[in-house]
Amino acid sequence: MIHKHLYKGRNWIDIDHPTQEDIKEIMQDYDVDPLVAHELISPTPRPKVEFHKNYIYLILHFPAFKHSHSEENIMQEVDFIIGKNYVITARYDTVDALLKCSKLFEVDTILNKKNPDNTSGALFFKIIQELYKSLFDELAYIEDWSEDIESRIFKGHEKEMVFALSHVSRNLLDFKKIIDFQETVLHSLKIGGEKIFGDEFEFHIHAILGEYKKIKNAIASNMESIAELRDTNNALLTTKQNEDMRVLTIVAFIALPLSFVTSLFQMNLNGTPIANSPHAFWIVFLLLIAFAFAQYLFFKWKKWL
Repeated sequence: MIHKHLYKGRNWIDIDHPTQEDIKEIMQDYDVDPLVAHELISPTPRPKVEFHKNYIYLILHFPAFKHSHSEENIMQEVDFIIGKNYVITARYDTVDALLKCSKLFEVDTILNKKNPDNTSGALFFKIIQELYKSLFDELAYIEDWSEDIESRIFKGHEKEMVFALSHVSRNLLDFKKIIDFQETVLHSLKIGGEKIFGDEFEFHIHAILGEYKKIKNAIASNMESIAELRDTNNALLTTKQNEDMRVLTIVAFIALPLSFVTSLFQMNLNGTPIANSPHAFWIVFLLLIAFAFAQYLFFKWKKWL
């Protein structure tokens, strides 16, 4: 389905789940190369940029954990065709940032806002800016998740948080991997776009690269925080395990001599002390209790317990 918007005199054509009929219409109205049009039909696994005579074809992917409308895919693709007087976007999922962008453009049109920069580069920058803003929302979601993990770590849930930390780390790594692929493409876009559209387009690409660097820095900061949380969690978990092992060692140390004494009295030999006494059992029992209690007091005095 094709949605058409107007932004400061420039056309934005947004294609939601492109069909053959949509692609034919785009080819006729904007003289799109058949090979490019064919690629718009289905998603492409890697980002790329191609420079044609009158337009630029660009493919970018954006991570979507919170805003994804698909349970199986955490990556949303947006294809761009950037012409001198228009920008075409093609998407294969409901991209919330593009829906928000369309609402903003409608408001601008109603208010009739004036802006001297009405180039397609300005339109492209506005769309990319909203897409990057949505990525900051995704990171905010991960940050809230990390804060919840941190609070639970210090409430004694270290074992459960091992899996939670692994999960959030995997999401951050996926996030970083998707974003890293954009860097080379954006730098190529900067060089090639200047040749086609002039210096004004280069200015907007510089601004987009600035937004991209903010995202990369935010990802790096989150990954450092998760690494510190994992180290803290591992230290607390190790301390608990060492404490458990210490208690078990002390219990075994107390039980060993008691087992040795009872084993001696279990031997059916002549001359065994107090063997013939009618109170032999209770004498041995009380001696064992007294010996265990003495060991307990010794360990308390040494502050081992």
